[in-house]
Order: sequence, then structure tokens, then C-alpha cells
Amino acid sequence: MIKLIGAGSRPGRGEKVLDTFWTLPNLITVLRFLGVPLFVWFIVRDSYGPAFITLVIIGSTDWVDGYLARRLDQVSRTGKWLDPVADRLALIIVAVVFVVDQIAPSWLVWTIVIPDLILIANSLILFGGSPNLQVSNIGKIRTALLLIGAPMLLLQRVPGFGYEWLIIAGNIVLAAGCAGHIAAFAGYMRASWRKYRLHNALPVGTPHES
Repeated sequence: MIKLIGAGSRPGRGEKVLDTFWTLPNLITVLRFLGVPLFVWFIVRDSYGPAFITLVIIGSTDWVDGYLARRLDQVSRTGKWLDPVADRLALIIVAVVFVVDQIAPSWLVWTIVIPDLILIANSLILFGGSPNLQVSNIGKIRTALLLIGAPMLLLQRVPGFGYEWLIIAGNIVLAAGCAGHIAAFAGYMRASWRKYRLHNALPVGTPHES
């Protein structure tokens, strides 16, 4: 569930960035996000088994699309913003559903949604859109922890898996993921302001790095 650092990359080869949307990794990203409303539908119907399977697939493909993009040389400009946006929206929706259905405590929403709203507002104010920042290692680990802890809590709702240790372990992993989310948020804020100051310091007409 974690996008392994450099996994799928080929040593000695530079990264080629494609301009097309139509790549296999991008299609997997879209399908992953389309799995989110299916997950919500299962939760509304109290179908926790199918909801658990759907959530695991969503988390697993979070690694698959990044791996294939590097392995198949299909890194695209669209994928660079589509993948993190899909991840972020999926995390927010899953967190809200978990809290509403009382699967997870309310702090899960506040520690995920509030930093994300601040990041979105900061990006719109400084750049008028995405600042195109590199995903940090802390951000990758954070995502992995959240995508492991959430299914653990959900599995406890599946008939035959009502073990108390799943609640305890799931909450511990989620808490670690939320702590990582705050740390990643602080890192992205620093990086965005550093990039903003660098761009403003460049002479007029100097091309900016993306």
C-alpha cells in the first residue's frame, strides 16, 4: 500500500514525462477513485465485508499506479497531479464515512481534513492551483499507515472478525498515520513557501521550474 521509494524505476534512465492523459497508470488512478463511491454505498448498506475488500483494493492500487508509471515509462504531467488529488479526496471521504458510521473516532476527520483545507487554500493563494511539489517520504509513509489502519478497523465490523485487538491496533496505526499527516502538512507548507519565494526572486522572463 505504500509507494515504495523509487520502486519500478530503472537505474541509469532519466524520467520521461508524457503529455497525454491516456496511460495505464492514469486509468488505474481513475478506477481507484471510482471505487470510493462504491465503498460508501457498501457502508450505507452495512455490507462491511464488500466494503473491506473495496477499501483494500483502493489502497493496493495506490501503489500499483505509481509503480507502473515508473516501470513502463508512463509518468505523465496529468498523473503527477491526478494521483495525489485522487489520494487526498479518497482519504477525506473515507475518513468522513468512518467517523459518521462510528468506525473511527472524530479526531480522524479533524487531523486529515483541516490540514488539507489549509494546503488547498495556501496553494490557490500562492500559485492559483497546484504547486507541483514532490511527494515527500513522510507523505508516502503517512498514506501507507492510513491505508493499513483503516481496513483494520473496518475488518472488525465484518462478521467473524469482531476481535478487540483489531480496534486497538487499528487506532494505533491510524494515530501514527495522522501524526505523519500533520508532519507531511508542515513539510508541504514549508516547501510551497520556499518555491513561492524562489519564483518571486527570479528576474522577469526567467523560466520557472515546475
